[in-house]
Amino acid sequence: MNAPEATPIPASRFRARLLTAMMVVVVPISLVSLYFAERQLVADEERNLERTFLSEVEKWQGERELRENGLFVRTRSLIRAPKLHAVLEPSDGAENRLYDDAHEEMKAVSLNPGTAVASDEPGLHPEFYRFLAPSGKVVPIPPRTLEPRQRFGILTPEEEHQLEIPHVPSSQQIGYLVHRGEDGLEKLVEIVARPIPSLEIDFDEIIGVLVVGLETPPLAATPYTGILRGVWLGGRLFGPSIPEETRVALEAELKRVGTDSRAGGSATVDGVTHRIFRQQLNPGSLYPPAFEVAAYPLTTLESRRRQLRWQVAGAGVLVLLGAFGASSYLSGRLARVVTDLAEASAEDRAQRHRAEAELELRQEDLARAARFSADASHQLKTPVAVLRAGLEELAHGEGITPATAEEISALVQQTGRLSGIIEDLLLLSRIDAGRLALVMGPVNLTDLFAGALDDVGVMPGAESIAIENELPPGLNVLGERRYLALVVQNLMENAAKYNRPGGRIRVAAREAEGMVEVTVENTGRPIPPEVQARIFERFSRGAVGENVPGYGLGLNLARELARLHGGDLRLVESNDHGTRFEVRLRRAV
Repeated sequence: MNAPEATPIPASRFRARLLTAMMVVVVPISLVSLYFAERQLVADEERNLERTFLSEVEKWQGERELRENGLFVRTRSLIRAPKLHAVLEPSDGAENRLYDDAHEEMKAVSLNPGTAVASDEPGLHPEFYRFLAPSGKVVPIPPRTLEPRQRFGILTPEEEHQLEIPHVPSSQQIGYLVHRGEDGLEKLVEIVARPIPSLEIDFDEIIGVLVVGLETPPLAATPYTGILRGVWLGGRLFGPSIPEETRVALEAELKRVGTDSRAGGSATVDGVTHRIFRQQLNPGSLYPPAFEVAAYPLTTLESRRRQLRWQVAGAGVLVLLGAFGASSYLSGRLARVVTDLAEASAEDRAQRHRAEAELELRQEDLARAARFSADASHQLKTPVAVLRAGLEELAHGEGITPATAEEISALVQQTGRLSGIIEDLLLLSRIDAGRLALVMGPVNLTDLFAGALDDVGVMPGAESIAIENELPPGLNVLGERRYLALVVQNLMENAAKYNRPGGRIRVAAREAEGMVEVTVENTGRPIPPEVQARIFERFSRGAVGENVPGYGLGLNLARELARLHGGDLRLVESNDHGTRFEVRLRRAV
């Protein structure tokens, strides 16, 4: 049944398919490129924002350290004052004189009339000071102390409670407090808790803590516009410049993402997305953690993203336009090629149909020839057998002279040769028709060659030929013994018939990749090159014109049988040194 013929594709359909294929390629590539480009853009912008934020925090902390160093210098004499130590050392009722007795020593940081501590140190603006007992509790100001507000700063009981710590520390502690002034406005106050070591018993023993509240300076300036900044303390965002609605949105986002990492999510304020960063201001402190928080508007990033999208979209459109133009050009060019291919294909199909028809005819001819050969061979067997029997009976009859008996014997031999030809033709016809079934099994190839070499020794004229049998014992191959015997017999008879007097026959074998390769070599005259090409054809003789018996079927039959066994037979070489054939058969496991 012939395959259906392909219908040529019109140029318009070809162009549409080509453009669709290009779009299928270009659009996903554009989208993937846009995705990774946006990711890279966002990552770069976040790194820039984070570097800016950390730089601002570092600058602000540097200013804080300057304030703390100034406070350290101002309170150094107070920490070492014997009078203060005398009050703080354990004694009955001594704590009632603490603030009065410390007042003289605290003149360097005493409060002006109002709520600010006097100071000529730049950036040093104390709001209050208190003492903590060794238990970490605030030492209260006695009611009889005069003008406590002017001298020590005003704190509500709740604010004083926030100054307390679980235990007195061995190093300075930093905390933050939202302090409400007399005007009712809240301000963020930095708490500096400086431990007071004992001078009498053990310097490592802490007998109290001096806590000073410093006004927190404004946060460092930033080159970004629209930035929202504040301090996250106790679940609340303190930032006087942040509108209430915005502060609530930022607090909700900070509570959602937590404070474990530096980058803290995003929040939308007035329709603008802000990226939030935070950094703890008092790591390792006994006071509650405080974080500086900065929300940077991503307006620049959004603008760059829109620009990037337009660029990628424009590039994709340009590519598609180029693809459209290229598809139009290529479709025109390729359409001609497709048309030429279609015409060539039609011609090829016609030639193929003719070749198939001719092949069918040849197959039918071969089948008829095979049937004729088989039928003719089969029909010839009976008359040849009758002729042979008649000649043998005639040779033994009465009145036959010796000369006549010799002639009859020669005729009997010819009938034997004719029977051999008939048997070979029958076997070849069965092989051609695929009706020769083999019963495969292990066959001792060494024994087959040994028997064939013995037969060679009794052939006429073979007495002077030297035999070299180098086959190893027990060389087993896979096949059917009677057919392999025909292969071996033909090889050995040819080696003897086409040898020179006093020549040599050498048989050797080797195993390679599951096969057994046996070489049969003789020292006869070389086969002419023009004959070598058809040496395995039927009725071809290797030495035409020589007085050598044979009818040209042996090598053809031997090769067909070898191939039927999964092997092969080939002529390796033929020169002045001799002729060598090689037969390959499957090795029996």
